[in-house]
Amino acid sequence: MTNKEIARAFRLLGKLMEMEGENPFKIRSYESAAGLLSKLGTPLSEMTEEEIKGLKGVGSAISGKIQELLAGGKMKTLERYKEKVPEGIQEMLQIKGLGAKKVKVAWDELGVENATELLYACNENRLIELKGFGAKTQEEIRKQLEFFLRNRSNVLFANVELAAKELLDHLRSCAPGLRWEMTGDLRRQEQVLGKLEYLMEYADEWPNLNIANLQEERLDAGQWEGIWGEQTKVIIYKAAKNGFEDSWLKTTGPEALTGQWENQHFNSEELAFQSIGYPLISAECRTSWIGEYNFPEKLVNLDDIRGVIHAHTTSSDGIHTLREMSEYSQDQGYSYLAVTDHSQIAVYADGMDEPKVLAQWEEIDQLNRQHPQFRIIKGIECDILNDGSLDYDDDLRSGFELVIASIHTNIKMDEEKATARLIRAIEHPHTNMVGHPTGRLLLGRSGYPLDIHKVIDACAANQVAIEINASPYRLDLDWKYIPYAVERGVMLSINPDAHAKEAIDQIRFGAIIARKGWLPMSNCLNAQSAEEFLQFCKKNG
Repeated sequence: MTNKEIARAFRLLGKLMEMEGENPFKIRSYESAAGLLSKLGTPLSEMTEEEIKGLKGVGSAISGKIQELLAGGKMKTLERYKEKVPEGIQEMLQIKGLGAKKVKVAWDELGVENATELLYACNENRLIELKGFGAKTQEEIRKQLEFFLRNRSNVLFANVELAAKELLDHLRSCAPGLRWEMTGDLRRQEQVLGKLEYLMEYADEWPNLNIANLQEERLDAGQWEGIWGEQTKVIIYKAAKNGFEDSWLKTTGPEALTGQWENQHFNSEELAFQSIGYPLISAECRTSWIGEYNFPEKLVNLDDIRGVIHAHTTSSDGIHTLREMSEYSQDQGYSYLAVTDHSQIAVYADGMDEPKVLAQWEEIDQLNRQHPQFRIIKGIECDILNDGSLDYDDDLRSGFELVIASIHTNIKMDEEKATARLIRAIEHPHTNMVGHPTGRLLLGRSGYPLDIHKVIDACAANQVAIEINASPYRLDLDWKYIPYAVERGVMLSINPDAHAKEAIDQIRFGAIIARKGWLPMSNCLNAQSAEEFLQFCKKNG
């Protein structure tokens, strides 16, 4: 089991115990363990039992439960609680905005046992009759349920990438004489996938695929479909006879691009792009094809990123120390690190008060003296308050070399409120960058509504960069808005939002998003040197 899966098990255990009215202290310990394990960079499967026990907040009891999950994929305590609760209720506990207590009330009072039944109850206005509910709460729950049901069969690319590669290896082993490749959304590395698509070289007969964990399948002359694992749809296309490259081009998509070649056939993808006056465009860059703006001469790539921007340490809610984050960044070939722990108002993330800030600055100065070839930048992820002002007073805030302004609280806003709040923060003279601008969580929440063009315009007017948050759960700013940001001259920074040293590697997912939006290297702030980065942050200085 992966760390994320183990964390989900503990999170579910806590919610099931809450429904049963169990000891709140125990529930909090499981929730804390879930939070820790989900951020942990090292796979638990590669750690010794003693190393796991030594993790903050784990101890012997939780370590034992982790060992159960690692050994057999199950935890006795969790299974005992799951026996008492229908599967549909367990699924509802995974929905953001639906607490265990509200789910239990709806189950006890209305008899609903799954998300579809609860949505029906919302549409019938039955929740407003329940204690602790109201029209506003019912409407919020309805939106969350619709979002969940619309996306329940979708998966994040980052979460399925390894399994998709393993399935490709399996398919190749089933028919080693045939060529097999990923195609469609999977090949384009879309952030959310509704299916996994593969292309098989033409053969008269379909090979015996023998796919493990297959629930159902359907076969016709040119296409095979199956449901694999929990709900993942798999499609295998059979290429045209003597036309693998052409079939690969057409099945990769998107339709807006492949429509350029209707009734045309090519022996290579390169020739196809030449026919419309373009160089060969790599698959992940084809998503944003609109045929109206020029492909940059130098598109940003992962190898171009020189600095790690947006990283958390043990000074707030990170797993690793500043020294550990710095050493890992150096080991990965980066030349600078901007440490940006949470500001003091973020008590939920152990945000830094003034004494912690000053202590961190002192440590940064010391490490910079020890390693002059690597630069640590004094940064902060500064909370944008409800009125658009920034956390801390002016004196302390002015001591940071980088201020990333982010919204973390009071996120239920209409478009006018959200846009005005963000623009006021952008106009603050200390703001250098906007963090995860829409606040979305992929497959979790759609984020607050924004007039994103007004936000980008404000960034252009105030020399403020925009983050492409590379966490695979955010990927925010979305690639759709990158062309407009580039047009307005706004700099973008591909940031891992790392809460553990290994999470620095998430920059890779942000680079994919940047390439989807055709981000030129010249508009990528952390593709510049540390000196150039800091010069940008000085604004008029």
